[in-house]
Amino acid sequence: QVQLVESGGGLVQAGGSLRLSCEASGRSDIDALDWYRQSPGKQREAVAQSTWSGYITYADSVKGRFTIIRDNTKNIVHLQMNDLKPEDTGVYYCHTDRNDEIYGLIDYWGQGTQVTVSS
Repeated sequence: QVQLVESGGGLVQAGGSLRLSCEASGRSDIDALDWYRQSPGKQREAVAQSTWSGYITYADSVKGRFTIIRDNTKNIVHLQMNDLKPEDTGVYYCHTDRNDEIYGLIDYWGQGTQVTVSS
C-alpha cells in the first residue's frame, strides 16, 4: 500500500507563489510521482508528471511557471508554482501508480490540498 500526504496549499494573490509538497510512503519502488489538479467545474488534469529516472512533463498551461522537484532518496516531490493565475485555483492532488500482477495498474492519490488564487 502507498500513502501520499500533501501540504502547502493556501490563498495567494495573482502573481504570487506557492510550494506544494508530497511525501510518499509504503513502498520502496515508487516510479511516477505526479501532480494533478481539479478546478471548479472541470475534470481532474495532470499538471506535472515525473519518473524516478528524471523524465518530467508539464501541462501547457503551466510551462515556464511551475517546476516539479523530486527527491528520490526521501520519496518527496514538490511543486513550485510561480506567477500564479486565478485559473490555477483548484484542489491539487499528488499521484502515483504501480503495476500489480493480479489487478493491473493501481492508482494512488493524496487527500488533496486547496490552492486559491485571487485576482
